[in-house]
Amino acid sequence: MTMKMLLSRLPKRLIALVHDVLWVPLAIVLAYLARFNFEEVPPQQQPGMWMLMAVALVVQPISFQAFGLYRGIWRFASLPDLARILKAVVTGASLSYVALYLLERLEGVPRSVVLLYPLFLTLGLIGDRVVYRWVQDKRQQISHRGGRRALILGAGQAGDMLVRDLLRSDKYVPVGFLDDAPDKQGRELHGVPVLGPLSSLEKEVVQRGIEAVLIAMPSASSRVIRPVVEQCKRLGVHCVTLPSLAELADGRVGLSRLREIRIEDLLGRAPVALEDARIRSFLQGRRVLVTGAGGSIGSEICRQVRRYGIDRLVMVDHGEFNLYLIEQEMRRLSGSGEVTALLGDVRDTTRMRWIFEQFRPEVVLHAAAYKHVPLVEDNPFEGVKTNVFGTRGVADLADEFGVQTFVLISTDKAVNPTNVMGASKRIAELYCQGLNARSATAFITTRFGNVLGSAGSVVPLFRRQIEEGGPVTVTHPEMTRYFMTIPEAVSLVLQAASMGRGGEIFVLDMGEPVKVLDLAQQMIQLAGYEPGKDITIEFIGLRPGEKLFEELFHDAEHLLPTSHPKILLAQARSCDFTRLEEALDALWTVCSSGDEAALRAGLKGVVPEFQG
Repeated sequence: MTMKMLLSRLPKRLIALVHDVLWVPLAIVLAYLARFNFEEVPPQQQPGMWMLMAVALVVQPISFQAFGLYRGIWRFASLPDLARILKAVVTGASLSYVALYLLERLEGVPRSVVLLYPLFLTLGLIGDRVVYRWVQDKRQQISHRGGRRALILGAGQAGDMLVRDLLRSDKYVPVGFLDDAPDKQGRELHGVPVLGPLSSLEKEVVQRGIEAVLIAMPSASSRVIRPVVEQCKRLGVHCVTLPSLAELADGRVGLSRLREIRIEDLLGRAPVALEDARIRSFLQGRRVLVTGAGGSIGSEICRQVRRYGIDRLVMVDHGEFNLYLIEQEMRRLSGSGEVTALLGDVRDTTRMRWIFEQFRPEVVLHAAAYKHVPLVEDNPFEGVKTNVFGTRGVADLADEFGVQTFVLISTDKAVNPTNVMGASKRIAELYCQGLNARSATAFITTRFGNVLGSAGSVVPLFRRQIEEGGPVTVTHPEMTRYFMTIPEAVSLVLQAASMGRGGEIFVLDMGEPVKVLDLAQQMIQLAGYEPGKDITIEFIGLRPGEKLFEELFHDAEHLLPTSHPKILLAQARSCDFTRLEEALDALWTVCSSGDEAALRAGLKGVVPEFQG
């Protein structure tokens, strides 16, 4: 059996311990030699050296174990490992000196050796680990030459963490970085050079035989990413990206986080700067109830509120499967506060009253709603029961149980509504504003447009149609919509909620409207097809209740700025709350009658601008 085979059978921790123990006498000898100018140690000093060696060989290994030197792996030695080495060496040396003082009053141990021994020991232990890691990194780089030649865009923190992971993988060979920061160009990260700015992408791809472009810029806007994607498509190079900052909330960056480019990356905007301290002050230590917690907006609310030190999260949804999914996710993710998942329909006042009595929420984020326009148009009574009377019931309970803040998640379709869904959400807005005037609870409304990738939105529909080979169905070539990513929308909802005092309608800045036809074409291109050639686009006409253009505020709602640049305040129109309650009582009676014409007339009676 060869020495290499013998070593391979020994536990790696034992090998590491033996290595470190061998350094103890070596460091002591080096300390004495350095003391005497690397000449022979005088005979009268040698007994002290042997005594120190004997004591240190007993004490120092115990110190190594106590400080956990063998928890880490040499291959991935990091600063915490080096800090542990320093603590173990200093502690072990100090205890050895104390023992020698008690035994021999430190006879034969020069003062310089007292300092030199731990210094040489520390350098030996750290140096060998650094050399070992360097050798292994180089060996892996050589062994992984078969991977795809990759160019990394972004030499910041995310790029640094990504390239470290790539050097341990055989999927990609990092050839270089591109970064617009002049001070980074010409330098290296882990031996990988920063070749130049992003504008040199095409030149570097062609000259260096690049097969993949990895975007490591989580904070980059769509204006930066879009031309990169277009160039890669033209050059026939595969392009993947790290998720956005919102998706990287856990801070983990690596090869496993790389994903394909999504339409959200091309339509998304620059990251929103939040006043985290303000949101934390609003949520910290509070009991939070989220209705519609299994939905796309509700589930993202659950993810985000747990970052702010809440006491308890109560998630309510009538859909068993979606509630199960978000509950399992909450169990896996780190975050503050206990989590309780409850099946319940907001229209069931008995169930909702029990929830309020049992958990006494202090903040209610009301996301439960039917929001799919054509479906609600075909099922208007169910839409009104949930969106109007479900909201009314939960809002009344919030008032009764002294909830501090109630946040209604509304929609741009509540402005000059042309469909039952929009009209029902406008009535929910009116009720919460009216209740605010006579309640100690602060009722706040947040209004925004479409969110990319939400349940029932066009993005999942287009994606499925593309996977099936087309056609992709667009209602009208001129139809436009406002789009926002789900994490961005929820972040701004929490920001607005922390700013509100009650009665406000906050309108989120949705940016510029996007043509739905452009959206369809970009999604087809992202899938690697040619619009109109590989995948056809078919115009099917406006569906019942749909508008060509959406509006975020009514003409009578003058928008005012707030302390946050992405949030505007719509001056609310006043209403007679007593008459509103009477109209809602009549509308409830109509809901039981099954008379759709009477239902639409009742909606128009409350919302005169309703054109349904």
